[in-house]
Amino acid sequence: MSDYRKQLYNNYDTKFNSVINVVTDADLKSQAEHYKMKLLPHLTSFDSNAKILELGCGPGYLLGFLSNNGFNNLTGIDISLEQVQIAKSKGFNAIEVDVAKYLEQNSEKWDIVFALDFIEHFNKEELIKLFMLINQNLTDEGLLVIRTPNGEGLFPNSIIYGDLTHQTIFNQNSIIQLLSYSNFSRQFCFENAPVSKNLKGIIRLLLWRALKMILNFIRLIETGQRQKLWTRDFYCLAKK
Repeated sequence: MSDYRKQLYNNYDTKFNSVINVVTDADLKSQAEHYKMKLLPHLTSFDSNAKILELGCGPGYLLGFLSNNGFNNLTGIDISLEQVQIAKSKGFNAIEVDVAKYLEQNSEKWDIVFALDFIEHFNKEELIKLFMLINQNLTDEGLLVIRTPNGEGLFPNSIIYGDLTHQTIFNQNSIIQLLSYSNFSRQFCFENAPVSKNLKGIIRLLLWRALKMILNFIRLIETGQRQKLWTRDFYCLAKK
């Protein structure tokens, strides 16, 4: 990993996260409702003892959500000591370590690996190695859950250029290319669209669907094809 990224990660919370994004209790509640609708439906085949690893766990927001929803075998890793210390202060098993080094030395197999807002921090050479290691560290029916900026989205620039450590942006085709090369046999991508958690969410979702119809009409005129993923970031699930 390049030296400038290491320097930025050393102060990732005090010089970045806590400066641009003050997270309130209302934010955490909204995030939990989002995860409940976007992630939980895909975890129903796993019991509470499923071994879960989060790559780039940050201050432990996802670990907290999973813990609150009955999962109790959780580990998070992050290269930022500041982030790990925050996660540890909440009682989570968080480890400060480079992801490649951890996966190379790990002797366990994980049922679920989460990589939310994570893979865009690596260049293409690093990603090929990383995804091979993730595949090797999953159980035979293990699940990889990714969220990353969408190169075909309407407004991905605010994410991909919003952090100096970001290296790579994907669309559905390129993420499937990387997953297939890394020996994942099943992939499913879906939008990070508004969720109908309340009246405002329902209205936003309906407006989003209407906007997509207009966008796909334009796309159809230009290329003769429709586009599936328009949101600024997207999710992808992969199994071995």
